[in-house]
Amino acid sequence: MRQPSVIARRVAAASVSLVVAAGAAACGPKDSDAKGSGGDSTPHKGGTLTVLNSQPQTDFDPARLYTSGGGNVPSLVFRTLTTRNRENGAAGAKVVPDLATDTGRPNKDATVWTYTLKKGLKYEDGTPITSADIKYGIERSFAPELSGGAPYLRDWLVGAADYQGPYKDKKGLSAIETPDSRTIVFHLDKPEGEFPYLATQTQFTPVPRSKDTGTKYESHPVSSGPYKVVTNENDGEHLVLERNTHWSAATDEERKAYPDRIDVRSGLDSSVINQRLSASQGADAAAVTTDTNLGPAELAKVSGDKELAARVGTGHFGYTNYLAFNPKVKPFDNPKVRQAVAYAIDRSSVVNAAGGSALAEPATTFLPNQKSFGYTPYDPFPAGRSGDPAKAKELLKQAGYANGLTITLTHSNSKDFETSPEIATAVQDALKKAGITVKLQGLEENDYRDKIHSVKTEPGLFLAHWGADWPSGGPFLAPIFDGRQIVKDGANFNTGQLNDKSVNDEIDAINKLTDLDAAAQRWGALDKKIGEKALVVPLFHPVYKRLYGKDVKNIVISDWTGVLDISQVAVK
Repeated sequence: MRQPSVIARRVAAASVSLVVAAGAAACGPKDSDAKGSGGDSTPHKGGTLTVLNSQPQTDFDPARLYTSGGGNVPSLVFRTLTTRNRENGAAGAKVVPDLATDTGRPNKDATVWTYTLKKGLKYEDGTPITSADIKYGIERSFAPELSGGAPYLRDWLVGAADYQGPYKDKKGLSAIETPDSRTIVFHLDKPEGEFPYLATQTQFTPVPRSKDTGTKYESHPVSSGPYKVVTNENDGEHLVLERNTHWSAATDEERKAYPDRIDVRSGLDSSVINQRLSASQGADAAAVTTDTNLGPAELAKVSGDKELAARVGTGHFGYTNYLAFNPKVKPFDNPKVRQAVAYAIDRSSVVNAAGGSALAEPATTFLPNQKSFGYTPYDPFPAGRSGDPAKAKELLKQAGYANGLTITLTHSNSKDFETSPEIATAVQDALKKAGITVKLQGLEENDYRDKIHSVKTEPGLFLAHWGADWPSGGPFLAPIFDGRQIVKDGANFNTGQLNDKSVNDEIDAINKLTDLDAAAQRWGALDKKIGEKALVVPLFHPVYKRLYGKDVKNIVISDWTGVLDISQVAVK
């Protein structure tokens, strides 16, 4: 997953739709009763679930959404070939079948993937879902006017690089075959063992060609999930979902669909959301949020109230906040200077600046500390949680800076507790102890984003973050460290501009593996190898703390999204 600030499309509001999703070695709701609070904890069908969010669910079209695991609200309407396992903790980081009978059948070298649809699948109007509908749904995601979704299919499918979608090219994609109404076959340019993960993206949602209304489709997309859209106001600011009576639980083991109605209200201030969830009055007693965390002050208040503390869900998402170096800029072209900065970092102060240990965990690895990513504990520059300024000074002396040096740290002025002034100041204070004077350059969000993602303007040192499209090392390491993904005339995420053949070759070798556990071990080893190059300094992994209403039951928080899964929630 890209950085949420860059692609308002990730897991923060799903990281906005992916990005909301969220991190790390997690678990289910550590601080809450997994069955919810109240007298009768047994989930029942019925009632209305209210969702209170800060970010609207914009572009509610499966072609345009960029989500992690199909998103939260979107996955109530859009089913895909595969989906995330809706279970607490690490078990939830697994990919499982959805519309398909299995997670896909690869050929020997994982360049061809075949899926068979379950029997009895229907749209909200009772018509059958076919493999041709999934093919068409994917093809329309290539249309320029419906852009915004995950980019992988354009890169992975044979002959898809220049395809412009079915509105301009009626022939469609020959790389996708539908030999019969229940079979769909994908032909890839290169081996991709993680194709089952990609098939969780909303671009794999079936769309009936006869019901496609182009850019207007988002106002009433045809449902393949347990709920259908009955209201979509102001581009997702107010969404109302009601039951799709043609959805069959017999074909869907993942979505519980307890409430009769889902009322999503967005554009709310985060403090208002938390106040309403805390008070839990009226309809808010059966309310949740999918994109608003408790802040440090709010968490302190909640922690002191036993009843409120019982209504806090804790989760982790594959996400890392880090310092990024540009080795093309002096003095960061000298590895010893980069290593000195790594030794000087005081992660305790950084964690405090991020809201404290309840909201952030110190990181020494780029990969999040979850098994599914291949997390392998290591610290190439061990300095403890408080840093080692003496070791940093020693390295600076070896680098020719015995009297210290002055550098600039670029950050965002957004109050996000990630790339914001609080984190920058904590870094500045730590480096000062090692004889490094840090000048802070704060930029407004758009300017910051443009500057750090352009090879031409990328600063020497800046704050950055990265979230995963799915819980694996591939979409975490490849965009940041694969030399073939350096973009010279567009948005570049390989900030260290690393183009190491051995790293590129290992990425290719791991991508061939269809044994995801074996692949995870290889990603962990590669993370360690890259970490020794000191191209980034991992700082912390966020922890997600979110309130829910007093009448909400059946809380499930997986390591895939890190947030409450509303497909499991009951309100009666």
